[in-house]
Order: sequence, then C-alpha cells, then structure tokens
Amino acid sequence: MSLLPRDEDRVSVAEAVRHTRGTDAPAVLLDVRERHEWDAGHAPGAGHALLSGLVTGAALLTGRGARAVDVEGGTRAWAAAGHPVVDVRGNSGSIA
Repeated sequence: MSLLPRDEDRVSVAEAVRHTRGTDAPAVLLDVRERHEWDAGHAPGAGHALLSGLVTGAALLTGRGARAVDVEGGTRAWAAAGHPVVDVRGNSGSIA
C-alpha cells in the first residue's frame, strides 16, 4: 500500500480506513505490491499498480494538489488490524 518513499507523508491504517471507506470517501487506496501478492490478498476496493509505474504519476498528482501518502505497515498492518482481505475473485484472501 506504499506509494511514496518512506521519508514522505505516512498515515496509520485507521486513518487510511477513515479516508477510503464510504460513499463520500475522499481517498483511493492503491496496493503497490507484486501482482501475485495482490491476487492472493488485498484490501477490498483497493486498486493495483506497481510502484515503479506510480512514482511519476504520484508526482503529477501532487503537483495538481493531490496528497499521496504511505500507509504505515502496509497490507500486513491492514490485515493485522482486523480489516478484511480479499483475493482477486473477491473471496477471503491472505497476505503472503
């Protein structure tokens, strides 16, 4: 779930949940792990994009006022906090 290098803004899992859930959620959750990891388990509704392809995109978005942040602990912290994890088919998934 990391989008930027570690020295950039970071949010807790609780903050990520608060900003990405609900019909009027202001943020999008992106999982930047390898495809096979995302396929095995990811946060419901999370998009998938490899980090290597996002760095330039994040710079363009932040240049236009968007805020890109890293979720502390990533997907492992998400699952450890008891939040759902689904596989590519929408079934219960696991974090590799």
